[in-house]
Amino acid sequence: MRFSEEQVKEIVALRENMLQQIDKHQEGIEMLEKNITLLDEFLKDSSFTKASQLEIKNESKMVENNEELEHVEPKHVESSIPIKRGNDGKIIANAYVTPDQVSIILDKQVIINADTPPFKSFFLDRIIGEMKKKDSTEAENGKIQKESIIDYIINKNGTDIREIIIKNYRQKERVTELINTVGWSLTRMLENISK
Repeated sequence: MRFSEEQVKEIVALRENMLQQIDKHQEGIEMLEKNITLLDEFLKDSSFTKASQLEIKNESKMVENNEELEHVEPKHVESSIPIKRGNDGKIIANAYVTPDQVSIILDKQVIINADTPPFKSFFLDRIIGEMKKKDSTEAENGKIQKESIIDYIINKNGTDIREIIIKNYRQKERVTELINTVGWSLTRMLENISK
């Protein structure tokens, strides 16, 4: 069977597109595998503390841009989960898990503007947004209280993210997904800043 020159060009373009898709997905898979390895190492190296056993000693309110934001200082939390940059393994944030919330506190040296992609489009809208949509449906169906719907607060220093508080995560599987995806998002944001 003979193909016309135009068909051959289309097939070559299709092949190139498929190779690009493979590369893109492979990168995402590698990032997830690294995060799983990181979490496994953390669990193995530390004496694993259940989220229900973690405690927060100091809660304070912080006001910024005329909005009241809840700010949690997890100084006395027994353990934290380090969130590392994908390409070099440098710690860029730490996650503190309590029964009610996950607090992700960025390292002091990490300066990231909240408007840097893919923070809003991927992490807030797609990841937390989908969880919120499921929770809202469950609340409408009477399975959970409206107050139990997942929500988040972003504490900033000017426009730079300092802390991400995710309330009402409700399921431990969500903690893993939130930590993995925020690590991926922060890594991509740092890459976008350095371009």
